Amino acid sequence: MPESNVAEPSDRNEGEVSGAKVIAQALKTQGVEYMFGIVGIPVTEIAFAAQELGIRYIGMRNEQAACYAASAIGYLTGRPGVCLVVSGPGLIHALGGMANANMNCWPLLVIGGSSERNQETMGAFQEFPQAVRSSIYGRPGACYVDIPADFVNLLVNVNSIKYTECCMSPPVSMAETPAVCMAASVIRNAKQPLLIIGKGAAYAHAEKNIRKLVEQCKLPFLPTPMGKGVVPDNHPNCVGAARSRALQFADVIVLLGARLNWILHFGLPPRYRPDVKFIQVDICAEELGNNVRPAVTLLGDINAVTKQELASQKSPPMNYYTVFYHVQEQLPRDGFIVSEGANTMDIGRTVLQNYLPRHRLDAGTFGTMGVGLGFAIAAAVLAKDRSPGQRVICVEGDSAFGFSGMEVETICRYNLPIIILVVNNNGIYQGFDTDTWNEMLKSQDATIAAPPACLLPNSHYEQVMIAFGGKGYFVQTPEELQKSLRQSLADTTKPSLINIMIEPQATRKAQDFHWLTRSKM
Repeated sequence: MPESNVAEPSDRNEGEVSGAKVIAQALKTQGVEYMFGIVGIPVTEIAFAAQELGIRYIGMRNEQAACYAASAIGYLTGRPGVCLVVSGPGLIHALGGMANANMNCWPLLVIGGSSERNQETMGAFQEFPQAVRSSIYGRPGACYVDIPADFVNLLVNVNSIKYTECCMSPPVSMAETPAVCMAASVIRNAKQPLLIIGKGAAYAHAEKNIRKLVEQCKLPFLPTPMGKGVVPDNHPNCVGAARSRALQFADVIVLLGARLNWILHFGLPPRYRPDVKFIQVDICAEELGNNVRPAVTLLGDINAVTKQELASQKSPPMNYYTVFYHVQEQLPRDGFIVSEGANTMDIGRTVLQNYLPRHRLDAGTFGTMGVGLGFAIAAAVLAKDRSPGQRVICVEGDSAFGFSGMEVETICRYNLPIIILVVNNNGIYQGFDTDTWNEMLKSQDATIAAPPACLLPNSHYEQVMIAFGGKGYFVQTPEELQKSLRQSLADTTKPSLINIMIEPQATRKAQDFHWLTRSKM
């Protein structure tokens, strides 16, 4: 016989069933498989009844995290997850998760207990009422708007005019990480490399990072007519005075927003070596591979792609790009990526790659902080039931981790092999190193001297995981990061937390990174 979702009443003698069991059966009938929450009077029995019917109950430490987890189940499965809370404070704590689910349009069912009906309004225990883009996006270009002549002199009521708000700045795209690695390798092995700087680089305001590339990698460069000035013409590495010779003898040429048209002799012999390798960086995919076949193509914003080379640095302290570069190298393609934080999430969205739908969870439409561990728990529980061996990587800023860090106990209690990466810059957006922090506090109390965005330097968040029986790592170099992540991925029996120290003043904007010399790029 096919399995039924309907359970037989347990108390056959009197033909009665408790309300808790009726509720649990109703949930089971509706396809509910997971319930998250914190039990207490009067909802404890509902949790027991749900477990009796095979609904998985995950007891959390805070209703907010429970609600985030339940909503994530709704997003991942298409059926609502349930959040079970007590009345009053329990329900209030769940409101953040409910608002977040509404803004994200994720199915969620919150069940909360209230006082008995005959005690309504009487002050019972925890009583509370229930209840212009086309012209600037991608490669910039012209747009045609046809205005009939009679429209020019047409008179209309000023009150009937509706002005459209200014469109947002175009999104910044970055090249694929493997392509960046290949480009770095080709440049590293070049004997006579040459940068050609086009007007695309000027438009992208990439002058700061391109100059770093020129100077720290000791690369000669040649500007096109409108690429002049990105790096000053009087710079010692400018080969404009020997243009023909530079083009003819270069074995690797990097095109930064420059096209191989008539100005550059189409990239063909005899102006160029027959075996020259081109690395082409452009924001327009249609431009890649015109006239010659590039050795490497990097599709993306010139400034953003140039920044990606920052990830080649080897000396601490690390920055966001270094961290994510090395994390991306080891991430399993079928893994869930959970991410929250300010710079951590924003930069991670562009660098950390997803290959499957519904495998990324972050702060979403509502920009909610504190969702990370709840989301990760939901994904791990689901993966454990449906795809054993599938990993969950939770990437947290240090500030974001503080919102629900005690859910690490939940992770350990249910032995969920989640890997938590805390990208730690000692603050919200930015922080200070230990020496600077101690100096600030010599003359004044922290409440007066410490900037509001600062957190305690070098906090050992990995100890939270260790305290509950998981594995913790404190890393400061790319090598330590690579090793700890490799070990964490290899161990599918325990959760782990990697506390990754980065430059406290690191941001998503141009940073004072030290480029490697050409021999080490």
